[in-house]
Amino acid sequence: MIDEALRVFKDLDSKDFRILTGIETGMKHFEWVPMEQLNKYTRLPFEKLEYRLKKLVRTKLVVRITQPYEGFQIYFEGYDVLALNAFVKRKSISAIGDEVGVGKESVIYEAILPPELSIGEPVPVVIKFHREGRTSFKQIKRVREHLGEREHFSWIYAARLAAQREYDIMTTLYPEVSIPKPFDHNRHAIVMELAKGSLLSKTKLIDPEWYLDEILKQVKITYSLGIIHADLSEYNIFASEDGVQLIDWPQYITPEHPHADEILERDVSNVLNHFFRKYGVKRELDETIREIKNQTGKSAEDIKENTENRSERSIVEKRKLEKTLEEGFEEEDLEKSFEENIEKDIFQEEDFETERFETESFEAEEFEAEEFEAEEFEAEEFESDETEAEDRKVQDLKKTASKKRTSDKE
Repeated sequence: MIDEALRVFKDLDSKDFRILTGIETGMKHFEWVPMEQLNKYTRLPFEKLEYRLKKLVRTKLVVRITQPYEGFQIYFEGYDVLALNAFVKRKSISAIGDEVGVGKESVIYEAILPPELSIGEPVPVVIKFHREGRTSFKQIKRVREHLGEREHFSWIYAARLAAQREYDIMTTLYPEVSIPKPFDHNRHAIVMELAKGSLLSKTKLIDPEWYLDEILKQVKITYSLGIIHADLSEYNIFASEDGVQLIDWPQYITPEHPHADEILERDVSNVLNHFFRKYGVKRELDETIREIKNQTGKSAEDIKENTENRSERSIVEKRKLEKTLEEGFEEEDLEKSFEENIEKDIFQEEDFETERFETESFEAEEFEAEEFEAEEFEAEEFESDETEAEDRKVQDLKKTASKKRTSDKE
């Protein structure tokens, strides 16, 4: 999938990206974006638009239907090139390598982050492309409460919201919690530090007791910041000589969640069961949970206060969200918004810079960085009121973490 996006990336120009972004935006309001809407969004002559759409369909970045009307969707390949283009423009990556991990809801590729100074060394990173919604929307909605009660949403909404949610919580937890450092985020993709070591499930530990203590320590720190991983197991933990790192955060919950205690117990139980099965190391679940929850001083007060505040705000935000969804969207406002955004960039032709990079660890692909200001035209309205509510929650968590650090210093 991503291989196809990489193959055609260097052949795309500013108008191709404009069309892809127009389809991306239109998919919030249409299952299949009509040709006439694309013509309004992109402001391209109909003949040129039709020609370029045929090319994008041939390269499998766009899918087309003709019945009951002519409409278009972008799939993951098209969404991938939009995210990659943003990363290259922002100099968050300079090369991309091989696939290093794949799961039901994400695929991970190794990449290179260019040095801040010309004399510096490139930094190995990974790009995590979220793939929520690739299989069953109903299944995704069942296990992803942050999608809310929306009756209609596209895979774009599911994947983008999951990536935004994971990036926000990673920036909140890092560096207090041992996780890969997040560098950048766009649409459904996150650029982050390469996790150290190997997956716990595939690692034979010399001192399992020490590593178990390190994992539980990170769980306790995370809980002290008002967060529960909610999907923790030996498949989401990396172990190295330096310690452990916890990965995969989009399903996180807070202690005010109605099933927070059960989910925390499940996380801890998964870890304890792994160490007992593989190494014969036994810990009592109830005692371990009590130790994790045993917060002292201001830390416990901060968690309680933060939890109460978030609970009150979530009720208000839920009512606002329901009202907004009932009111719907005005088509006239939609068209006006897109016309204003597109007029800033219309008919501008930009050149592409070609950068070639070689690394010892893998053979990098070539990227051509497009100068077209796609960010001005980027579909920010994709993020629903649910995402705005999560943003406010994350800001509260950051304040809590800051208070905790100040308290520890005193």
